[in-house]
Amino acid sequence: MKIGIIGLGLIGGSLAMSIRKHTEHTVFGCDINPEVVLRAKAVEAIHDELTEDMLPACDVVLVSLFPQLCADWIAAHADAFGPHALVIDCAGVKRHVCRQVEPIAAAHPWTYIGGHPMAGREFSGFAYARANLFENASMILCPSAEVPIEAREAAKAFFLESGFKMVRFCTPEAHDQMIAYTSQLAHVVSGAYVKNPLAADHKGFSAGSFLDLTRVARMNETMWTELFLENNDLLLPALDDLILRLNQYRDALASADPDRVLPVLREGRIAKEALD
Repeated sequence: MKIGIIGLGLIGGSLAMSIRKHTEHTVFGCDINPEVVLRAKAVEAIHDELTEDMLPACDVVLVSLFPQLCADWIAAHADAFGPHALVIDCAGVKRHVCRQVEPIAAAHPWTYIGGHPMAGREFSGFAYARANLFENASMILCPSAEVPIEAREAAKAFFLESGFKMVRFCTPEAHDQMIAYTSQLAHVVSGAYVKNPLAADHKGFSAGSFLDLTRVARMNETMWTELFLENNDLLLPALDDLILRLNQYRDALASADPDRVLPVLREGRIAKEALD
């Protein structure tokens, strides 16, 4: 198949590398930065640059841009996709993108599925793309009710052969609720935690816990501002819940009563063990 990738940043670049590593598909890519395209060709992440006239021949088009840019780009190229093309965006929020793109797709013969590769790094850009980024990752797919089962199965097969460990299907609403908790809340906590004045003198005093908790504070603030605000109706309740639970810990500690502290810690341990 011919695969077109729009945006060769961390995710788009890693998708290109992974597809080339695991499959025999021909991979074309484009990026707003011409130097990135040249670099991607030089390291054989892509076979060649994706040009406008090549879009109709692509069997799969992966749009890896910021959320609103994904919707805008697909809308602008809606008449250029081949009739049998599978168009999948890779934005980190799904309701915002799907509600814009699904009506457009319904008026065209090609198929659209909202997607989200569940992997990443604290760095952005093609320089940090890796062929093994998705080896233990899941691909989330959010097809509308109108997407036929054949297209869903084709998308699932494509991502599994491209190096993903698993594919999960859900609604855009379910995706955004879970992502508010599993990803966005973690970024909020990391950013807030690392602002403590003591962090400046952490060397020699920090180990795995500090590194784990501060890793994702090194975020692309432009992208994450968009992600947070497009999902804030679900992120805010998750943040409120965390604040409530942190206050429970604070109150227990402030009591200086071991009989109040120990149960709170035990509940956290039990909750974690239930996930293993």
